[in-house]
Parts: sequence; C-alpha cells; structure tokens
Amino acid sequence: EIKKIQEFKTKMGGEKKEVRYTNFKDFYPFYLSEHSNMINRKLHFFGTTLMMLVFLYALFTGEYSKLWYMPLCGYGSAWIGHFFFEKNKPATFKYPFYSLAGDFRMYWECLTGQIPL
Repeated sequence: EIKKIQEFKTKMGGEKKEVRYTNFKDFYPFYLSEHSNMINRKLHFFGTTLMMLVFLYALFTGEYSKLWYMPLCGYGSAWIGHFFFEKNKPATFKYPFYSLAGDFRMYWECLTGQIPL
C-alpha cells in the first residue's frame, strides 16, 4: 500500500490538484496519500480501535449514552494526526463517507500488515 501512495503522488506530479472523486476505488489512493506519515496512521489506528471498543462496551453493557464518545475517539485522534503530523486537512471535510470507508479499510490493512504502522 505504501507503493500505492508513492505511485499516486508520482501520478499527480507530486502536487496537490483539485480532483472530485465519484467512487471509492478512485478515492482510496488519494486517501492513502493523505496518510503517509506513520504517526498519523498510528493515531488513526488508535482512534478507530478505541471507537470500536466504545461501541462494544455500550452494546454489551446497555450504556448507550456512551456512544457519543465514538466520534470523539475516532475523529479526535485522527485530526491530531492530520493537523500536527501530516500537516494536511482531513478528507472527512470533503468526502465524509469515502473517508470513513477509507479509515476502516486502512485499519484492516494496518491490522493485517499490508500497511506498516
């Protein structure tokens, strides 16, 4: 997947160009290019893990009022990664659904060793 990031950046001429994505297949290489910093990826992985733990906790304990912590865990750690380490604006602002799908796919690829943490 890191190779895909490099290929995407090369294809785009190393520049940020305004592109409007209409499908996830085209969006995902862009998403990966916005997550090339390892600390940013680690923060995403941590936040997504924490978000899933909050969900499971609420599900198994019946404390559904705790579900509001999910976006705080997921977005909070991800945005720290983007603003302070990656130095870019999260794709969530422009592509909320593709970005969420990208986060879960990147999470799986990190978990299975396809993308290094």
